[in-house]
Amino acid sequence: MYKLAIYSFIAIATSTSFVFLPSPPKSYYHSLFISDSLSDNSSIANHLFILTKRPHVAGSEANAEAAAYVLLILTSYNIKSHVTSYDVALTYPVSRSLILTPSSSEKPIEFGLSQEIYENDPYADVANEVLPTFHAYARSGTANGPVVYANYGRVEDYATLREMGVNVSYTVVLARYGKIYRGDIVHNAYAAGAIGVLIFTDKDYGGAKWFPDDKWMPPSGVQVGSVYDGTGDPTTPGWPSTGECERLSNEEVDDSGNVPLIPSLPISSADGDAIIRSIGGKEANVDWQGGKDSPIYRVGPGPAIVNLSYEGQQVISTIQNVIGVIEGEEEPDRFVILGNHRDAWTFGAVDPNSGTAALLEIVQRLEKLQKRGWRPRRTIVLCNWDAEEYGLIGSTEWVEENREMLASRVVAYLNVDCAVQAKNFRASATPQLDELIIQVAQQVKDPDNSTQTIYQSWLGSSNDTTVKLGRLGGAGSDYAAFVQHIGVPTLDLSFGDGYPVYHSMYDDFVWMKKFGDPMFHRHVAVASVWGLLALRLADDEVLPFNYLTYAYELQKSAEQLEAEISENGISLVPLYASIEKLRKAAIKIEDDVKALKAKRSWASVRELNDRLIMTERAFTDKDGLSSRTWYKHLIYAPSRHDDYGSNSFPGISDAIERAKSLDSTDSWRSVQHEVWRVARAITQASLVLSGRLT
Repeated sequence: MYKLAIYSFIAIATSTSFVFLPSPPKSYYHSLFISDSLSDNSSIANHLFILTKRPHVAGSEANAEAAAYVLLILTSYNIKSHVTSYDVALTYPVSRSLILTPSSSEKPIEFGLSQEIYENDPYADVANEVLPTFHAYARSGTANGPVVYANYGRVEDYATLREMGVNVSYTVVLARYGKIYRGDIVHNAYAAGAIGVLIFTDKDYGGAKWFPDDKWMPPSGVQVGSVYDGTGDPTTPGWPSTGECERLSNEEVDDSGNVPLIPSLPISSADGDAIIRSIGGKEANVDWQGGKDSPIYRVGPGPAIVNLSYEGQQVISTIQNVIGVIEGEEEPDRFVILGNHRDAWTFGAVDPNSGTAALLEIVQRLEKLQKRGWRPRRTIVLCNWDAEEYGLIGSTEWVEENREMLASRVVAYLNVDCAVQAKNFRASATPQLDELIIQVAQQVKDPDNSTQTIYQSWLGSSNDTTVKLGRLGGAGSDYAAFVQHIGVPTLDLSFGDGYPVYHSMYDDFVWMKKFGDPMFHRHVAVASVWGLLALRLADDEVLPFNYLTYAYELQKSAEQLEAEISENGISLVPLYASIEKLRKAAIKIEDDVKALKAKRSWASVRELNDRLIMTERAFTDKDGLSSRTWYKHLIYAPSRHDDYGSNSFPGISDAIERAKSLDSTDSWRSVQHEVWRVARAITQASLVLSGRLT
């Protein structure tokens, strides 16, 4: 039985007795949390320095040491903490080679495929611990054939090649990093008939000067990463990798469609440039060309021929999530979860340990608040994930293991991955959190201009009357399992949206100290925003959710969808009708909140908050998306051809794509079916929000 705490007291000892004084309101502690007196730039910098001393890929000894460090810090600040381990299928490189034959009259060139150590590199002594450049879960094998240049390797890029009369079959595709997820570059190449893929770093990451003299990727720099298109351990789709669990065979994993069926390698800009210069054929379009001083890009095929060889090994490795818990006083069974991953392809100063350092800063500040009498109303859970880089594995396995508990108790999930990449603040969220993010951004100082708030600088960078908030349909970080699988209100935030040395061995503490955040002010600001969001969600009596924003967002998405299907007899009437029901329910719950403030009834507050929490769950469907059943959310999920891309109404978008390809009565009927599915989910959400049975 819960009781509404109207008054609480702090006991102060005097020489003869105790004097009981009313404790400060929660808002006092919230203001104290973001004050200069509690923040610590040097502590954040020290955390980042320690976390990035060695490369620490998932499954490595160095990453286990990093986990131990995070656990030590949490326990030293009196946070009840533990490690949750999983045994998951990870892949590592065994051998790889790349040989270019520019033409029949020229000698073959064998590339070294190594990233160069720069002069006075302080990490030269541990550079040998960096894994050879590779793609995780890449297909082992050899591909030998003429090269075709395919720009970013998007579906539309292959359409352009077809229009140019270029046949991709039995060729090795050369594509450049950017625009879409690397795994989809490989999948799209396979669908076009290619036998292998090379992905190189081009102008999106390069500049006239490079690290350590400037922020840009050096010519030998390589962006490594996963090409797995799924989420979680590929051998345990939908269930946790615990103990002697059931696992799919290699053949079953191949049949899932989530792992590549042709070999691939990531290569540097220098190696990519050498291959580009050997490609003939038609000149590529202007928007396919490289940067200043680049050669003319041609599409091929050939005369350049490459021999690509890769062999990897899959092993069952132990990964470690570090979990800290600050139990709530009034509602210990309601969880506000903060999450960041720890594993890195190399040193990981930006990705992800700028976020880990910010998380540890939050832990330090929360302990200071506790010493001054603060206790959260709801439970705060601090999660440091493992194996995110391989496919969001640590967070996904944890969510799958705790699915029912989380689905019934989580208030919201707050994610930070690369906390600091560049200057401008950015945030993405499920729409009911938009208003809260704006409120918090109005309270925290801009780290680059102390005369204004983060909100003011954010507004200025958008050149608009409102800030630009992204959505969470892409599968780019650990929020995916929370929002897309179990339907939890979720947000993700950072400073900057990309950086040049991404996933290379140059993402180290030196780069961050020189170019990312020399004074570590942005790290402090991320911790302030992230922590204050958590405090509001943990402490506010009535949860600060606004579903009117959600209804407006759905209306806008429906209007955009209408242009795609208006000529094919598809009716959006049921979709618009369901959105109107949600809008009315959102207005009603705002009225309920006003009425509650007069009553101050605990039972009513609890019931109202449950409606606010569970409405997001109602946007999920137990059957999931067609052919992508792990994704349960019918409003937000990744684009079918770009895991980083975000689609509103993904099931409808998938059906439209199929219908445009087949152009049959049945295929267009399936589009209408998906419209009805989404409409039913939104109607369910409106019923949950209104709190009434029909």
